[in-house]
Amino acid sequence: MSRILIVDDEPGVTLLCKRILSRAGHDVTGITEPREALEQLRTQSFDLVVVDIRMPEVDGFDVIAHARQHQPEIAVLIMTGFGTLETAIRALRQGVDGLLLKPFENSNELIQAVAQALADNQEKRDAGRMQALRPLFDVTETLLAETRTERLLDLIINAVCGYLRCSSAAYYRYSAEDGRLHLLAGKGITFSDQSASAESGLIGYAYVLGAPLWVNVNGPGQTQAQDWLKEHHLSSALCVPFSRQNTHSVLYAGRSSDEPPFRDVDLEMLMLFTRQAAIALENAGLYEELRAYVRRVEESQQALLQAEKMAAAGRLTASIAHEINNPLQAVQNCLHLAGRKDLSAKKRNEYFALAQQELERLMSTVQRMLDFYRPGTVSPEMLDVGELLLSVIDLMTPQLEKNGIRINLEVAADLPKIRAVGSQLKQVFINLILNAFDAMPQGGRLDISARRVRGGVEIFVQDTGPGIPAELVPNIFEPFVSTKTGGTGLGLTVSYTIVTAHGGTLELLPEIGPGACFRVFLPLGGRR
Repeated sequence: MSRILIVDDEPGVTLLCKRILSRAGHDVTGITEPREALEQLRTQSFDLVVVDIRMPEVDGFDVIAHARQHQPEIAVLIMTGFGTLETAIRALRQGVDGLLLKPFENSNELIQAVAQALADNQEKRDAGRMQALRPLFDVTETLLAETRTERLLDLIINAVCGYLRCSSAAYYRYSAEDGRLHLLAGKGITFSDQSASAESGLIGYAYVLGAPLWVNVNGPGQTQAQDWLKEHHLSSALCVPFSRQNTHSVLYAGRSSDEPPFRDVDLEMLMLFTRQAAIALENAGLYEELRAYVRRVEESQQALLQAEKMAAAGRLTASIAHEINNPLQAVQNCLHLAGRKDLSAKKRNEYFALAQQELERLMSTVQRMLDFYRPGTVSPEMLDVGELLLSVIDLMTPQLEKNGIRINLEVAADLPKIRAVGSQLKQVFINLILNAFDAMPQGGRLDISARRVRGGVEIFVQDTGPGIPAELVPNIFEPFVSTKTGGTGLGLTVSYTIVTAHGGTLELLPEIGPGACFRVFLPLGGRR
């Protein structure tokens, strides 16, 4: 059922039209005074106005203009007994939806003209909505592409002003701490935090209402809201509250006193836009949480890496303490013997030569330790994995052999160079060898091999110890998981992080025995 307003200065025509259209199921209001019709159009809503062109004081085109001003979406059907070309052209310019010549032959002619006018008007409204929605789809893509909340809010405000053709817009978010809605982004005429409370402002009123709010300063009802508009020199305002993940907000759009009031299509547009803006804001919030999480993980990884560096340095230092102590003892004995007065010059020179040899041995050992633990480059470079393994084994062979551990190294002749950070890979291999050292306190064999595979190099480190308990295997690379008494449980975690950062993989091969076998894969190009 449609609400129809009949405006004709001839009472007989008005009564006839009202009777015919009422029988057809419409809600019809008939008026013979044009000025009364203007008041009706200002205060009440109609779907269609059927108006005569020639009337005293106010003609039909004035009524149409007044109707369009207050109800822009209303359908218009003209009735006239003077169907001239000039009348038709003027009617088209004013967007009239139909023209009916009087006198009409029968009631069906009027009913069909009304139905056609309503259908044409609906088609124009649908086309207008589609045209208005196309830019909304474009701006939605832009909003979803922005992951920084501050920049996203600026995009939202500018989009509201652009697509609703209004000079003012703002975004408010509710704070449970003080019970107020705070202005986070705005443009043009906005409401301050003080006037955004539920007790004193338009924004707070919309928030408490919990539904879209549309206020025109000269519209019907909402007297208090209209007073708020007048205080801020606004002609019209739209407010759409929305909630997302326990965040309660209000999106506001306003037109100043020199701009036309909003229409229902504007409210519909803002409601659709608000849904897209809410999704974009939630998306940006998730990205911010992700960025914060990544920062925390990176900081934790750096802390783990540093902690394991210190732990590995301590373990390595303790394991080669005897290796350093032996040449020191030899130097002390040689110097003591060389100091005897009854010793010949030849014998004294022999002791001095032996002391010098032991000092050179000691300096070599200390230098190799410094090479491993002094701050090195963190930039990837082309490295020979075979040479890297040889340098690590050269440093650690004395204490391994002293513990009864035999080392077997096999490096393929066609092993290619890889792009990596040498100091970090040294730490990985030291961690794996020290783990094997701790796993074989009674001695054993340590097999290390490196070969070329598709896309990179793989290294196997296998010991003949007791292996890793089955219950620990699934979590072996997690922090603080250790099979050693007093172990930090960080060595494999840090090694896994380093290898992964290079684009490779570190894995335990439990099916290969005896002992534990670790496989390291490193790509040729690396990844940082």
